Amino acid sequence: MREPLRVGFCLCGSFCTFERAYQQIRALLADGAEVTPILSFHAASTDTRFGAADEWCAKLEALTGKKVLATLPAVEPIGPKGYFDVLVVAPCTGSTLGKLANGISDTPVTLAVKSHLRRSRPVVIAVSTNDALGASFRNIALLKNVKHLYFVPMAQDDVVQKPNSLVADFSRIADTVGCALAGLQIQPLFFSE
Repeated sequence: MREPLRVGFCLCGSFCTFERAYQQIRALLADGAEVTPILSFHAASTDTRFGAADEWCAKLEALTGKKVLATLPAVEPIGPKGYFDVLVVAPCTGSTLGKLANGISDTPVTLAVKSHLRRSRPVVIAVSTNDALGASFRNIALLKNVKHLYFVPMAQDDVVQKPNSLVADFSRIADTVGCALAGLQIQPLFFSE
């Protein structure tokens, strides 16, 4: 019998996409994956109109059966102990993109990525930021050239009101994971809605 795919699923502070991320965690679990939720400091502690932080933590723990990892000591062993086959960052905010592109690992999510990459295992990034085609575009380009980092296909979500905004197609996370595990970037990377 095949071992279940072990997925670390990181959520950053693009709170409007949390429900989409939750649905993709549910889909991965339905496909037989074992999923562990990892939250940035802000995701784990900020109440928004999209839900209270403690409610999201409880909801994720109930769904996955795993404790939310939301501290630096909790995520540091990810790489050394080989916790996951793949790490997903969905949503990945502009702040997290910038930290990853510049080697800053001072949040649970960025340290989880750093720790996971030490074993040359794939990291899947689902961008969700209002400045993707502005200040964050440089960071996306830098990360596109990092070995073992793969992007979920993305599109502008509101070209009139937010012309610099890009959001990944969260429904393509599982497909992107499959490609990443084979060492391939899913294509096309950019699409029109």
